[in-house]
Amino acid sequence: MRIVLACLFLLDISGCAKNPVSGQSDFVLMSESQEIAIGRQSDLQVKKQYKVYESEALQDYVDGVGQKLAHKSHRPNLQYHFTVLDSPEINAFALPGGYVYITRGIMAYLNSEAELAAVLGHEIGHITARHGVRQQSTAQAASIGLDIAAIFVPQINSVGAQNLTNVVTGAMLSGYGREHELEADHLGAIYLARSEYDPQAMIKVISALKNQELQDAELAKQEGRDPRHYHGLFATHPDNDTRLQQLVGEAGRQAVDNPLVGRSEFLQATDGLVFNDNSEQGVVRNNRFYHGELGIAIQFPAVWQVHNLPSTLVAVSPQGEVQLQLHVDKKPTGSPTEYAQRLAGNDARIEAVDIDNLPAVLIDAPDVVGGVIYLNGQTFVLQGKAKSRQNLATYREEIINSVRSFHALTAAERKLVKPLSIRVIAVQRNDTFASLAQRSPLGKSAESYLRLINAQYPSGEPQAGQRIKIVE
Repeated sequence: MRIVLACLFLLDISGCAKNPVSGQSDFVLMSESQEIAIGRQSDLQVKKQYKVYESEALQDYVDGVGQKLAHKSHRPNLQYHFTVLDSPEINAFALPGGYVYITRGIMAYLNSEAELAAVLGHEIGHITARHGVRQQSTAQAASIGLDIAAIFVPQINSVGAQNLTNVVTGAMLSGYGREHELEADHLGAIYLARSEYDPQAMIKVISALKNQELQDAELAKQEGRDPRHYHGLFATHPDNDTRLQQLVGEAGRQAVDNPLVGRSEFLQATDGLVFNDNSEQGVVRNNRFYHGELGIAIQFPAVWQVHNLPSTLVAVSPQGEVQLQLHVDKKPTGSPTEYAQRLAGNDARIEAVDIDNLPAVLIDAPDVVGGVIYLNGQTFVLQGKAKSRQNLATYREEIINSVRSFHALTAAERKLVKPLSIRVIAVQRNDTFASLAQRSPLGKSAESYLRLINAQYPSGEPQAGQRIKIVE
């Protein structure tokens, strides 16, 4: 143990560097050039996982706002890179070396350039305070200590110890802990004030994203899943957090008298922004699912919630008692009947049927109801499961009807396989979110979505002449 402590002490001496924000010594094990190299390499990995959003105008707009903030930061000489990712996820994150990412998903819920600046400023704060570098250095030092200890205590050389440094990558994409997140909020608010934005935009963003989280929590209950959480601005504190209000208030003392809001500029830049799914994942229109690449269409019950997730498609009954999921097997073996038997067991009742002139079977068992359809060498599996057998029996016919609705995409339907997008309109005299929702393709959740993307959740209404966002 003395040897381990001695080694860590030497690391502590050699790994101290001046923090660009605080001016105090930090424990770091990399130079700025190494930090930039790590960021550059990580950027390539991010762009393998996420597609860059294909709008040069929007990319330029976001980069312009980001560069304005970065030049007012504690590390103005660092080269910053701001990228909009083509993802419906509600997320933004930063990597060491000046790399900042924001998804189009989170941008849909913002309503001004100042709010966009708040998100970017928060992420710049992580970079200027070297949160990623400090976190990686801590993990690296701990790993070195464990490696040394393992020489004397072999049992400590476990899989968990070997994977300790892997925590760093996950932390970069899932937050840095309450203290670092608060510091990033504070720094972001300072950069807002220095760039002539109102620091209170930080609070507005947190409030808007909290509302989005509340809505998703309700949907999650219906779907039987965990709610999705945005890691950054509000993950560790609510918008009424006393310390957060204090930190933003301190930054406000640097603010100008007439701060820039930039609502019109932001609405113009995001007019036409893809909303929710892009067409590559298929689209949902009035509870009918269309997928161009797979060449399929399915009709789900009218009052069910349909959610097109990255790995699966799920439809949920009104009270969340039943879920119907679609999975695709690209390399099936055996006949539809054999496939269904492996899936549901020999006790299930399996009926061979003709669905849209395709080989298929229906599955009817106490714990699962659904079907298997073969098309173009692939297997499409629709499985309905429930909280109880009674719930499953209650919705059996609706599940079977959805299975039977499966068919190859027609030429007319293929024209519908295009993403939804945000459009900016002027509110007419009698417009309400309820009336606008009736004309929306968002289905049952349209009204709450329209309120959310316009910062009017849960019960606000638009005013005549106001410019708002709708989804078409």
